[in-house]
Amino acid sequence: MKRIIQFFEDHAFGVCTALGEKLGIASASIRLFFIYASFLTLGSPIIVYLALAFVMNMRKHLRRSSNTIWDF
Repeated sequence: MKRIIQFFEDHAFGVCTALGEKLGIASASIRLFFIYASFLTLGSPIIVYLALAFVMNMRKHLRRSSNTIWDF
């Protein structure tokens, strides 16, 4: 079971885990919220999830390549 969870965390951007760590809530609760909210609102939380994934990916990329003009 842990192997399946790790696979989804690696391939699903880790948005729920990051939110859970920041807010101090279990990531499983956040995942359930996204699932239930997606069914109730016909998928609009998926847009929020993808936007958060994009922001997290950009922040990770910017942290890795934090070259300044003085590094050249």
